Amino acid sequence: MIRLPELGGGVREYAPRTEPLTLNGGGPLASRTVYSAAHVVADPYADTTPDSPAAVDWDATLAFRRHLWSHGLGVAEAMDTAQRGMGLDWAGAAELIRRSAAEAKAVGGRIACGVGTDQLTAPADLAAVRKAYEEQLALVEETGSRAILMASRALAATAQGPDDYLDLYGHLLRQASEPVILHWLGPMFDPALDGYWGSPDLDAATETFLEVIAAHPDKVDGIKVSLLDAGREVALRRRLPEGVRCYTGDDFHYPELIAGDEQGFSHALLGIFDPLAALAADAVRTLDTGDVDGFRATLDPTVALSRHLFRAPTRFYKTGVVLLAWLAGHQDHFTMVGGLQSARSLPHLAKAYELADGLGLFPDPALAEDRMRSLLKVHGGLA
Repeated sequence: MIRLPELGGGVREYAPRTEPLTLNGGGPLASRTVYSAAHVVADPYADTTPDSPAAVDWDATLAFRRHLWSHGLGVAEAMDTAQRGMGLDWAGAAELIRRSAAEAKAVGGRIACGVGTDQLTAPADLAAVRKAYEEQLALVEETGSRAILMASRALAATAQGPDDYLDLYGHLLRQASEPVILHWLGPMFDPALDGYWGSPDLDAATETFLEVIAAHPDKVDGIKVSLLDAGREVALRRRLPEGVRCYTGDDFHYPELIAGDEQGFSHALLGIFDPLAALAADAVRTLDTGDVDGFRATLDPTVALSRHLFRAPTRFYKTGVVLLAWLAGHQDHFTMVGGLQSARSLPHLAKAYELADGLGLFPDPALAEDRMRSLLKVHGGLA
């Protein structure tokens, strides 16, 4: 038994699993294209402060990407899960992109990399925003990776209306050498992105977003939608030009969106598939056989964990993701870039452990329990 602090106060005993979940494994995923947005592993021995440039443990970071590839998932690199704009600056992200792209080539892994404007550290005009996007797009294309055009805080702060978005994205898409993924990250993930696409009204913003795609369908591989609104995603998905994919970024409703309906389905680009990699891949392989019920039976029980990790303020979900990576043995410590391991309460982390353990996510449940005990003792005084 292990004593866990509860979200509402108090402490209770919990009996951890003794065996991990048994998964079938298998070959490449066939019916859906699935990316996991991957976290970075900090160097715990670097002498840093929250304002210092990120110190990354490159060996552990790349090893985790090989873990994702080994299960048939693609890696969505240098996204918000990797703490872009929350500890990882552009210099660190650029190095991450270069290293991960080289590793992907070496092992034959699928990779797509985030293109943003986070080298801009002061208020900027539209010309500066465009130049920043171009610099990052050029780097990603040089590595041979697919580009993901991420939402830009600088653009959100600078644009005067929908026309500025249409002009800037049109320019970027025309010069992109290969089709890109467009990323719409909602304000629940980043409050600085409120009003993206030129309006705080999501219906109006959707029309601008679709206008961008309709003008350049040959340059858009797909869209990644992170609005935590399943109905809105389905409606948007049904209006996409033929050949443009929808990659769900909805960490609350992903099983139903990936399963789809009579009019289509979503592929996936999800932060929650960082801790769920093996189980998610197993579920998609079940879906590959046409067994939708089996897919849902595997993936539906994971939603409670995902909703817990992504609870408001949603942007701090990375803390739970890294906790689970440590408990699962993918890294040797619970230190995060920018000290973000402090962003969630001890009861929150204890609940994340309990939910993940209940799903059988830990390859070595005894190791996970021992590490959780050490965290509880140091930070909560629980013996």
